[in-house]
Amino acid sequence: MIGWLEAVILGLIQGLTEFLPISSSAHIRVVPALLDWPDPGAAFTAVIQLGTETAVLIYFRKEIWEIISTWTRSLFDKELRGHWAARMGWYVIAGTLPIGILGLLLKDQIEGVFRDLRLVSTTLIVFAVILWFADHTARNKLTLERHLSFTHAVVYGFAQALALIPGVSRSGGTVTAGLLLDYRREDAAKYSFLLAIPAVLASGLFELKDIGEGPAPDWGPTILATVISFAVGYAAVAWFLRYISTHKFTGFVVYRILLGLFILFAVSMGWLDPQAGAPSVTEAGTGAG
Repeated sequence: MIGWLEAVILGLIQGLTEFLPISSSAHIRVVPALLDWPDPGAAFTAVIQLGTETAVLIYFRKEIWEIISTWTRSLFDKELRGHWAARMGWYVIAGTLPIGILGLLLKDQIEGVFRDLRLVSTTLIVFAVILWFADHTARNKLTLERHLSFTHAVVYGFAQALALIPGVSRSGGTVTAGLLLDYRREDAAKYSFLLAIPAVLASGLFELKDIGEGPAPDWGPTILATVISFAVGYAAVAWFLRYISTHKFTGFVVYRILLGLFILFAVSMGWLDPQAGAPSVTEAGTGAG
């Protein structure tokens, strides 16, 4: 069972990695395995993401308020329907549908087979290579306000849905899609953060019912990890947006590949059980309801 010390460490990890293209869910899965802790599970991972998502809500509060208010008013005022904020509201809704639908359909797999360390390491490496390719071929010229379309929003949405597999990275997947579509790095990252809001909030709130049940950690450690992830996450998102305005993603690509290779090596040497600490299939299925 995850205790107070584990909660502090996992909260720090969540806050540090959520907005970087290195997969917070992979780290939340791998670190307990390395330290011989029980896998905190998909419910714990989803709930502590509420902390980092609250950081996004506060950091982008002006833009979020403009999007919500303009979109709402545009439902009754035709003149506002062409406004970028009103269109952004629809694009976020459209981009959220893939992960929402697939998240419900694949809930058992998310809590079970997707957490296999061999799959996690493979996705870390494969999507690192894809991110590197996108970063080095992107023209970095499109902006959200002028160029985001319904089609692009859906492409972003399916890229985000890939993050249901630990190791892909929500921000990494959507930023990669944005770069392949020729968006500027800062715009791709910003839309990634905005697009994640409905999915993360819905997932975290939905999983609240499983906290303290079965293999999921108790409420106390979960709340502590969530609060820590918020504080660290707020600093991380500010740093990340400044960093990518002048740097490529090469450092993150190298880190992902090294981490993935280390996990594969540790599993092949028998140092790590690929299912280390994970709940059994029966437990995972029960948690899905």
